[in-house]
Amino acid sequence: YAKMPIVMVNIKEGRTVEQKRAMVTGMTKVVSETMDVPQSAVRIIINEMKGENFAIAGTLVCDAPAK
Repeated sequence: YAKMPIVMVNIKEGRTVEQKRAMVTGMTKVVSETMDVPQSAVRIIINEMKGENFAIAGTLVCDAPAK
């Protein structure tokens, strides 16, 4: 377990399960190849943030006008 990479990903909520599956599949492959560990050793933690818990330039994302 000494070589077990743990990747933490912070994203704004709203992605689908399919999008998260695709992301962790791709990230696992890249981390495995670049860190020279088996894919089974890669751990990924996804933290989803609500717009009320994330701000850009002093404005909560939930308060920002939609783009």
